[in-house]
Parts: sequence; C-alpha cells; structure tokens
Amino acid sequence: MAVTEAQVLDAEEVNSRLECAQPQQIVRWAADRFGRDLVMTSSFGEQAAVLIHIATRLVPEIRIIFIDTGYLFPETHRFMEQLRLRLNLNVWCYRTPHDPISFLRHAGEENPEWRKDVIGCCAANKNEPMQRAVSELCPMAWLRGIRRDQSESRRNVKVLEWSDRYQCWAVSPLVNWTTRDVGLYMKKHNLPWHPLVEKGYLSIGCNPRSCTCPVAPGQDSRSGRWAGTGKLECGIHSLDSANL
Repeated sequence: MAVTEAQVLDAEEVNSRLECAQPQQIVRWAADRFGRDLVMTSSFGEQAAVLIHIATRLVPEIRIIFIDTGYLFPETHRFMEQLRLRLNLNVWCYRTPHDPISFLRHAGEENPEWRKDVIGCCAANKNEPMQRAVSELCPMAWLRGIRRDQSESRRNVKVLEWSDRYQCWAVSPLVNWTTRDVGLYMKKHNLPWHPLVEKGYLSIGCNPRSCTCPVAPGQDSRSGRWAGTGKLECGIHSLDSANL
C-alpha cells in the first residue's frame, strides 16, 4: 500500500513531545497538522461535553461523528440535542442500516432488554456505521475522548496512534486526565453531565442491561459495560482491523 501524506509523521517524536501537554495543546497541534481533515467522534456519553467543548473552542466547525445504533437511551438523544444547540455543533449522525426491531428478530434476540450476542450486535450496529462514516468522510485524523484511567484496556493508549483499520491517525487529547480533571473542567465551564450519571451510570452506551448498567461506588467506571461477559470495548476504538 502506498504511503499517504497522513502517514508521514514520526509518531514516537510526536508522542514524546505531547505526552505532558494539556488537551487544548494537543487539539491545537492536531488542528494545525490536519486542518479540515480532522474529525472527532462522540457517543454523547457521561462526560462527552469536555472534549467537545475543548475541540469546538479551537475548531468550531469540526465534524462530530455520532453513531446511532438504534438502541441508545432516550436521554442520550436529548443530551446530544442539548449540547448541539448550546455549542452550535456540527454533528454528523450515522445510523445502523438495520431496522432495530427487525435486527433483533433476525438475530434471534427475543428479549430487547438483553443481548445474547453482544459482540455481534456491536459489530452490526456500532462498528459498521463507524466504518462507513470514516470511509465517506475520509479524515486524516480523528479526536477521541478515551482516557488511560478508565480501564485496564486503555492503560497503554498513546496520544497519537496510527489506525490500520480506519487508515488515519487517532488522537486522544484526554489520555492523561483523571476523573477529577474532567470534573474540574466541567465545573469551570459549567458543562452538563449526561443525565443518567446521577442514577449511577458512569459509562453509557446502548440501553440493554447487558450493555450498560449502573455501577456501585468505588467500581471501575467501565465495569457497567457488558458486565460479566469479558467484553471490554465496543470495537470503535480498536485500531487494528484484525482485532475488532
């Protein structure tokens, strides 16, 4: 495969330079480096307002990819609309190609409140729309809001990583921030939390109980996602096509 302009970056040097940078500095670097070819993703989850606010203060028209699986909480849609209006967001919504009810029937999922095959459901309704979004928008890089302190599966995330899967760079401005850092930023800028946070949901995805549930005090914030299944990620943040 030919090397594209996007790939001509010394990731090791960039990561060394940006490892101790603040999120605003990382976003500024990405905006300067990739220009209009920079996008971001947001699930409009529990603390989505933070990266959205940081990014849009620096790149007001940045395209925000929002994946609507057909199984999101109603509160998530309302939260997205709240932030869209308040911050004048440029949201690009990509939906599952399936009718959500028909998908469950054909997949043999008799109980809409529980998934027997969480991997298959994520692949069809979350990862396919994301792949389609990247294929259509052709970004050189995308901003994502993951942090190292969220789970063991994210401990080794770097600020800048190449995605063979999406053929672009993944930039993670918040990697070094803690829950406290996030809370302080939200308080300083009077940003809203997802409304389900006050009900104990500390990581919010789709609404089946198998996919998102409240967590007990002191538990890992990601422990409410696919609890008891061994699944750690939906797959969107997997950068390797062979490891979805």
